[in-house]
Amino acid sequence: MPLRSTSPVLAQAVTRSQLSSPSIETPVIATVHHLSCASASTETYFRAAAAVLAMHSDSSGPDMSASLLKRHYGVTGSIATLSSEVERTVEVGIPDGGRCILKTSTRPEAVDSFRFQTSAMAGLRGAAGFVAPAVLRTSSGALMFEEEGICGYMQTRIEGIPLHQVVPTPELLFRTGRALARLDLALAQVNVLAAHRPVLWHVGCWSRLMELEQYLPSRSVADSVRAAMAEYLEFVEPQISNVVWQVTHNDPSPFNMIVTGQGLGFIDFGDGCWSPRIQDLAIAASHLVSDSTLPLGGAEHLIAGYASVISLSELEVRLLVGLMRARQSALILVNYWRAHLFPADAQYIKKNVARAEHGLSILACLDVTSAEATVLAAVSSSLP
Repeated sequence: MPLRSTSPVLAQAVTRSQLSSPSIETPVIATVHHLSCASASTETYFRAAAAVLAMHSDSSGPDMSASLLKRHYGVTGSIATLSSEVERTVEVGIPDGGRCILKTSTRPEAVDSFRFQTSAMAGLRGAAGFVAPAVLRTSSGALMFEEEGICGYMQTRIEGIPLHQVVPTPELLFRTGRALARLDLALAQVNVLAAHRPVLWHVGCWSRLMELEQYLPSRSVADSVRAAMAEYLEFVEPQISNVVWQVTHNDPSPFNMIVTGQGLGFIDFGDGCWSPRIQDLAIAASHLVSDSTLPLGGAEHLIAGYASVISLSELEVRLLVGLMRARQSALILVNYWRAHLFPADAQYIKKNVARAEHGLSILACLDVTSAEATVLAAVSSSLP
């Protein structure tokens, strides 16, 4: 029989002690049909979301990719395993010279994750202003396959260079911001499945992430994270429900944004969910804070590009830097915790941590008033 689908609220809550155990069991999930920021911040949602990232990657198990490809897509080809924190991800080289990506998982909660990812990418087909992978349907015409103990899907591979491997010129970052805004506009029109499943990167979980403070490496990092999260709880969280919410990518990092000959591409929709639209901008911008001589560390150009397509409301302008700092802090907290759970994979898990720590140190100089002023200055600027 196929894997059971999961949805957001635990019937059996994961205990606090289980957060530090790599052998955490898959929780039993009950069904809900609506998610607000308040419900995403509940104990049960947080435990369910944390449980997903407290388990070993599917890459540690036996690889059935070749047989699954043959059975569900009728194709054969070379297979190369790629790095992945959750599901098994392989690159498939097919005989005609093309390359595709196959994602599979033995976890029950992966059913909803893959339903979200495939329905989102299928819904983006034909959208303009950015590049996204295309879902390749199974031999039976489905977006994904499910069989006893495993599920998965296949997508096209975007050819290009990840943003973290290129020189981030002002013009490129401006174009990246515009492409991200176009992606958000398109996602707002897509009818996706499982947008309300438990995702630890959802803003609703952030009020509880300081439970992971014990895994931070030094007092200076801990102090910066503590201050950013305190600001989030006091200033951002009480107002976050008043901005525009929609389906978002929720992880436009420099590893997931690809420079291609057809424009900026976006990959890996696995953390996507129903969240504040401005969250995509905050996440992308938080990764680009690197130049200590600039108020926003160089993220100004990406913010300007985004705002040239989607105008930011007064409230979004006020909350943006707080969201950026909170996202940097969430990344630091979650990844130090996961590196503790899986030391053999620590280097991959922490690939964005140093950037987040440096960016957080730059943004720490801004109070609420000056942060708002710097964002206003950025959105009023033109193409560099």
